[in-house]
Amino acid sequence: MHVLVTGGAGFIGSHLCEWLIKDGSQVTVVDNLSTGNLNNIRHLLNHTKFQFVKDSVLNTETVHVLVDKCDLIIHLAAAVGVDLIVKRPVQTIETNIRGTEFVLEIANKFAKKVILASTSEIYGKNTEVPFSEDMDRIMGSTMFSRWSYATSKAIDEFLGLAYHREYGLPVVITRFFNTVGPRQTGQYGMVIPRFVEAALDDQPIIIYGSGKQSRCFGYIDDVINGIMALVQEPKAEGEVFNIGADEEITIEELAIKIKAMIGSRSEIKRIPYEEAYGMPFDDMLRRVPDLSRIKNLVGYSPRFTLDMTLQNIIAYYEEKVRSCRDTA
Repeated sequence: MHVLVTGGAGFIGSHLCEWLIKDGSQVTVVDNLSTGNLNNIRHLLNHTKFQFVKDSVLNTETVHVLVDKCDLIIHLAAAVGVDLIVKRPVQTIETNIRGTEFVLEIANKFAKKVILASTSEIYGKNTEVPFSEDMDRIMGSTMFSRWSYATSKAIDEFLGLAYHREYGLPVVITRFFNTVGPRQTGQYGMVIPRFVEAALDDQPIIIYGSGKQSRCFGYIDDVINGIMALVQEPKAEGEVFNIGADEEITIEELAIKIKAMIGSRSEIKRIPYEEAYGMPFDDMLRRVPDLSRIKNLVGYSPRFTLDMTLQNIIAYYEEKVRSCRDTA
């Protein structure tokens, strides 16, 4: 199988590429490196089954050529991270909507299957957890740019499902719930990398808001296993699936746990959202997935507990610290 991974130099994409190559697939990545990082895939660049194309999914000529040559498209290219979404809303909307529109249009021309990555942000401010795929969505005001991300990804989903219903294009939509693991950075506001790096350096662990907001963190290996199980299941086409873990923890509890696991002397501090992002911010209080649909179809069940997930991420960052010291 020849797989085209858009946004493949990102955190999720790079792990997915490794999995695909180990499975024997030919992999082509297209990424403009706006949020992806070449270091994530540098170890793959000389592999005979890997090709990297530095370009944007907004370049239809490039996408046209690459889609023609592949058997499957895994569309991950999108604006990522709350910090980027708040500060660069135009890029968020343009990349998410126009990029997905181009990918689906060209995929339909060549009748290529598409795995379309979406997000738990779709559910908005709904507090009726766990979130099931068909439940109502509650969006905040358009004055808060963070909801542009959720809205743009909802349009992506509408487009994907429309292509499936009207043209029969094989599309599977996956909603990720806070996917985490090695290589993820805190550059765009991701909470676990920020907390771990601060704790390892005995710097203040900064919580945005009250810390009472809760999340469920899905380990990257579990998420990829879920994606690939759906790839191989024809009954998944035209459907939407939550993927992640359902072990809930507040951000305050997460900071305390990470500090204890590392044995850090860091102080835990809270700052208002407006100070963190430079503008008012509207957040989701809870984010917990109902995983019954993907479990019933492909037997998906997360294998990594939160403690296992944090241990792996902490070990990754500890190794990075050691490597920096050795080369200093």
